[in-house]
Amino acid sequence: MTLLVLGLALWIVPHWLKRMAPDLRAGWGDKAKGPLALAMVLGIVLMVLGYRAADGAFLWGRSPAMVGINNLLMLASVYLFAAAGMKTAIARKMRHPMLWATVLWAASHLLVNGDVPSFVLFGGIGVWALVSMALINRAGPWVPPPAKPAKFEAMALAGSLLFYGALAGVHTALGYPTFG
Repeated sequence: MTLLVLGLALWIVPHWLKRMAPDLRAGWGDKAKGPLALAMVLGIVLMVLGYRAADGAFLWGRSPAMVGINNLLMLASVYLFAAAGMKTAIARKMRHPMLWATVLWAASHLLVNGDVPSFVLFGGIGVWALVSMALINRAGPWVPPPAKPAKFEAMALAGSLLFYGALAGVHTALGYPTFG
C-alpha cells in the first residue's frame, strides 16, 4: 500500500503545486516542468505497481447491474475527455469536463472494485479531481472556449466509441473482463 500512496502523492503534489504554492512554483520557472512531469509519470508507475501488490479488506464485488452502470459511466467519462480536448458543445457548457471525466472514471471503478486498495486509488484520484476543480474555481472566473464546427462533435463521439472499445479490449486482455 505504501507504493500506492507514494504514487498518489507524486501525482497530486505536482498538480496542486501551482495552486497551493504559486510563488514557489513560479520561482522554479520553466526548468521545473521536466522534473514535475517525470514525478507525475513515476507516480502513475507507482500507483499501478502499488495497486497490483496491495492487499486489503474486500467489501463488495462485481454484479451484473454494477458492471452495466460502470460501462455507461466509463463511456460518458471517455466522451468528456474527448469533448474537453476538442472543445465541443459540452465543453463550452461545463467548466471542467476533463476533471468531471476523472470523477466519473473513479466512481465507475469503485462500483465494481469494493476493496481497500481500490478506495485508496480510485477514491484518491476522484477526491484529487474534485479538489482540483475547487482550487481552479477559486482562482478566477471562467471563459468558455469559442464554438467549433459540428464536425468536432461527430469526431469526439466517434473517437470516444473507438477509444472505449480499445480500453475494453485492453482491460479484457489484462484479465479484467469489461462486460461481465
